[in-house]
Amino acid sequence: MNSQIRSALLEGYSEPIRDALWGHIYLTPGFSALVESSPFMRLHRIMQLGPTYRVYPGATHTRASHSIGVYHLARRLLIHLAEEGADKWLSKEGVKSFLCAALLHDLGHFPYTHSLKDLPLLQHEVLTGNLILSDSLKILVGNAGGDPYFAAAIVDQQRGDGSGELLFFRKLLSGSLDPDKLDYLCRDARYCGVPYGVQDVDFIFSRLHPHPDRGVDIDSRGISGVESLLFSKYLMYKAVYWHRSVRAATAMVKKALLGGLKSGLISAEELYNLDDQSLFSLSNRLSDPFLVDSVRNGSLFSVVAEIPFDEKKHAKLLDLTERSRLELDITAELAGNSVRENNLIIDVPEPISFESGLFVYDENCYFSASSSTFKKGLIEEFVKSLRIIRIFISPFFEKEYPCCRERILQISKKWVNIE
Repeated sequence: MNSQIRSALLEGYSEPIRDALWGHIYLTPGFSALVESSPFMRLHRIMQLGPTYRVYPGATHTRASHSIGVYHLARRLLIHLAEEGADKWLSKEGVKSFLCAALLHDLGHFPYTHSLKDLPLLQHEVLTGNLILSDSLKILVGNAGGDPYFAAAIVDQQRGDGSGELLFFRKLLSGSLDPDKLDYLCRDARYCGVPYGVQDVDFIFSRLHPHPDRGVDIDSRGISGVESLLFSKYLMYKAVYWHRSVRAATAMVKKALLGGLKSGLISAEELYNLDDQSLFSLSNRLSDPFLVDSVRNGSLFSVVAEIPFDEKKHAKLLDLTERSRLELDITAELAGNSVRENNLIIDVPEPISFESGLFVYDENCYFSASSSTFKKGLIEEFVKSLRIIRIFISPFFEKEYPCCRERILQISKKWVNIE
């Protein structure tokens, strides 16, 4: 490792933070100032897994602790890659910018997990880039040794030309074995009390080799680490992230906010830079706070139908306007116009990917063509088994219409199984 990169990665890290997952994490005074900034403090008020605590009561960890963990793994990863030869194309300022990007990568993230993800809003990566370039943070990133414009471009891929050192850092921060994924799988599993998200980070890092355009390659001994991560991600989505109660809560909040946006009672700008508490306070602005109040008070909708998502048949349901129309049609067919529209919700999980684009250098092929058993078809089956359309109904609806479950199952065949 050359002296400039050694200095950037190993010198001046004198400020310890004690993390429940990784132990002592060391920051420079410049990085410590970023952690103490107001935009970062907001992340302490956002639970990483939103409503998941309803199913796993220990899952109350925050986006702040996750972000610090991502920074820690990003630094460890870069130290290893620099020792393996990446220092040849790295700059001291680029290294510091990358560590700033890792630490701040979730600054623009919305509260309450992914409740806002499908709404007509700016992507959280864009919001993060904007915050990094705000007056206060721009100065702090510079004081930490980074270039704020370069750090923003690492997170927000709409910025910069995407070549050279920038491309390398983007591949590291968002790839098949990135620090973000390694931290959230391990951290979420720890706080949910489930065993299947934990990754052998030391082993995984030892099998990674730097590449200027691909970010990292693996050798064939590292295939098992990738397999472990892919299967862990599948299990975490199945048992934790897309648990039916979690999906119910996020669908209800999303439905309420979509109604507020359509009616003009709230604006898109008001949904940026919120924390969990201020998101729920916003419900006071809605003409019908029924959905948000129900989530807050623990009265979640129940599942009455589950239908495997089909890309061809159900493409229309990815459009929130079309989905709302179908919800109204099902409600009207079942109960006429006597029941308000928000008593029935169709939930469609967003697209999910199991990134497996790593190059296995000693087998001279990409992961899906390697000696791994995780071929393309198996990964596609993972996705297919996870994406389930669910129809949720309110307790009131079920009480007023005791036979509604059977009727909705019949109606859903007509209205949801569409070409």
